[in-house]
Amino acid sequence: MYYQGVKKTIVTRPVPKKRANLGQMHPILERIFLARGLTSEAELDRTLAKLPSPWLLSGMEALVGHLITAINERQKICIVADFDADGATSCAVAIKGLQLLGAGEVLFVVPNRFEYGYGLTPEIVDLVQLQNPDVIITVDNGISSIDGVRVAKELGIKVLITDHHLPGHELPVADAIVNPNLADDQFPSGALAGVGVMFYVLMALRSRLREQNWFELNQVQEPNLAQLLDYVALGTVADVVALDQINRVLVHQGLLRIRTGRAHPGINALIEVSGRKPEAIFASDLGFALGPRLNAAGRMDDMSLGIQCLLTDDPALAKTMALQLDELNNDRREIEGQMKNEATALLSEMKRLDEHHLPAGVCLFDANWHQGVIGILASRIKDQLHRPVIAFAPAGKDEIKGSARSIPGVHIRDVLSDIAAAHPKLLSKFGGHAMAAGMSLKMHDYPPFALAFDEMVRKRLATIDLEQKIYSDGELTEQEMTIEFADLLQNAGTWGQEFPEPVFDGVFDVIQSRILKERHLKLVLRKPHGNLLIDAIAFYVDKPENWLGLRHIKAAYKLDINEFRGNRSVQFIVQYLEKIT
Repeated sequence: MYYQGVKKTIVTRPVPKKRANLGQMHPILERIFLARGLTSEAELDRTLAKLPSPWLLSGMEALVGHLITAINERQKICIVADFDADGATSCAVAIKGLQLLGAGEVLFVVPNRFEYGYGLTPEIVDLVQLQNPDVIITVDNGISSIDGVRVAKELGIKVLITDHHLPGHELPVADAIVNPNLADDQFPSGALAGVGVMFYVLMALRSRLREQNWFELNQVQEPNLAQLLDYVALGTVADVVALDQINRVLVHQGLLRIRTGRAHPGINALIEVSGRKPEAIFASDLGFALGPRLNAAGRMDDMSLGIQCLLTDDPALAKTMALQLDELNNDRREIEGQMKNEATALLSEMKRLDEHHLPAGVCLFDANWHQGVIGILASRIKDQLHRPVIAFAPAGKDEIKGSARSIPGVHIRDVLSDIAAAHPKLLSKFGGHAMAAGMSLKMHDYPPFALAFDEMVRKRLATIDLEQKIYSDGELTEQEMTIEFADLLQNAGTWGQEFPEPVFDGVFDVIQSRILKERHLKLVLRKPHGNLLIDAIAFYVDKPENWLGLRHIKAAYKLDINEFRGNRSVQFIVQYLEKIT
């Protein structure tokens, strides 16, 4: 299949020939884990005991020292959060955790993206100052807040930064910084989300308070910080960080708390309004159902609503706020659909101007686009084109803001750094990760920026194959297409970014096909010469009518379980379809 000249092919994941010791398990499951780079049974351990020490994070000693002073002196603490799901869950973990560990007044401020933009800016410091805090703690931001930290320090406010974003050439002059991506940091993973970093700060703080007999001396019960792991799991998955072993442990333990009825009311309310069941929640549900609803507050309105939903202990109030978040998410979907249609028209115009080539790095802008939705739009177009994409929207005062999404092999923040070095006056500011970034620039600088972006991406694509590969873990026999094997796959791993859920492929006869809700394709499939009929569904198919009447297809799919009115049956969630004539 092709989309705008991008070829897609199914490729079987290579399995290393190097011997590994994964213990006794189903041979297909062993192949899946080997293909994801696991070499020992210890890497499958998802107990909290496998978490490395928080003291490996540089800056932790200094930061914990300041927190102990703040607790002992009953200082007022203000959490400054980011306006996405990672920032919201980080804020909830910080407030709940510090209160459990004996802190006095803990407040929060979250920037409204439409008024203040991202991070601890001088304008946000002015807003925070109205609360008259002694200490500012940033969560999921701060590492690039050079000016904001300076202003806060001039006002006599202590600033403690917890972040996971990549630092720039200059660090803010904060009182302490904890970030696993600092140069020379000894922590074994840079993949922690902002919420994971804050959880680690709390573990270190509790450890030091325990050493000082603080809990006994102050007649405070030492808390079990594991009660915060439902927040940690949601923020980690929603921020699409790599699920290395540390993050797999954090997410798995959070999921266990949710499944066993120990989640916070806000998490349970988000699960309910998304149509899921707590006892059957998986990491994919956090990413595709709960995360978007929480993110909708920051995208469409104000993330304070999302944070309050997470923080409340009142189930009824949590349900009310979760319903508001669900409505905002519905609004976001409607706006996203319109923006996607407009982006498709822009791409068609690019194709008309140059029939054979789209830019290697695609920039898209429309004066009517919604600033809170451009990140999702960039992700959708990136998936279609399999190349880096930046979507821009107006930000006022002749400024536009862009949200970038990239593909494996093209580090998007490094691309922006190269542009900033080659064209120092082009970018007002930027920051981000390997796969996602944000930036601001003047409207009149958009045309030269788009050219520079294409040029810098094109240099990197010299060694990158733009053919989009759909990676498969091989074929399954009919004997393996069972509820028992589907359950085994779902529960054997904590699947997510860079530790992908198993995908299989095969050639099938099409027994039935029909369109659902004008966008989805429902199929009944059978292996050639087989006997087993399998239901399959492909979501959001482009022109689904083109797939009706086919007799044979090749499909890449996830083995799933459909639950309907108490009955469970095997189904395929189709990832990719290919026509066979």
